Amino acid sequence: MTKADIINEIAMQTGIQKKDVSVVVESFMETIKGSLLNKKDNVYLRGFGSFIIKHRAAKTARNIAKNTTITIAAHDLPCFKPAKSFVESMRGE
Repeated sequence: MTKADIINEIAMQTGIQKKDVSVVVESFMETIKGSLLNKKDNVYLRGFGSFIIKHRAAKTARNIAKNTTITIAAHDLPCFKPAKSFVESMRGE
């Protein structure tokens, strides 16, 4: 499902115009990105899941083609962790 499909589905279910739904969906995504990028705050959506920041430590890796070692710097990654109730409903429990 793409972002356009989500906008169409919400517009059909609510009766709100697509352009208004599009603004809300874009604003929702920008708010989540801003919270993770700028504030370094996790986003918790009860019953759906959490958008969290995972820290990866620096590590060394090998470039097999050139037979060299490289260092990968420490960095943060955005991750999604589904809620327990969401996982259970996907399993059919």
